[in-house]
Amino acid sequence: MSGAQDQMEIKFRLIDGSDIGPKNFPAATSVATLKENIIAQWPKEKENGPRTVKDIKLISAGRILENNRTVEECRSPLYDIPGVVTTMHVVVQPPMEVKKPPSDTKENKCVCIIL
Repeated sequence: MSGAQDQMEIKFRLIDGSDIGPKNFPAATSVATLKENIIAQWPKEKENGPRTVKDIKLISAGRILENNRTVEECRSPLYDIPGVVTTMHVVVQPPMEVKKPPSDTKENKCVCIIL
């Protein structure tokens, strides 16, 4: 492959329609590295940004991309045309909050007395 084909120009479309990028990535770049790049470039004014790679799902050509795959392995011959910017959609999963009951509340307790 030539140097131009070893690169892929990608922009990341956020849920509100704004974009991060476009930026060139080598074909050997992993999806996890793309997600780390998104975290680093996340707009500061946007709330609920991703904190870890696990908070992000990347979708390209209707498929959710796996972290251990490379950009080359995720290419779709129908949608990834050389010289054209590829758009990947970014879905951020909000952090799960574990609700704990307050410790000072009275719980329903059952008491048995045997006489």
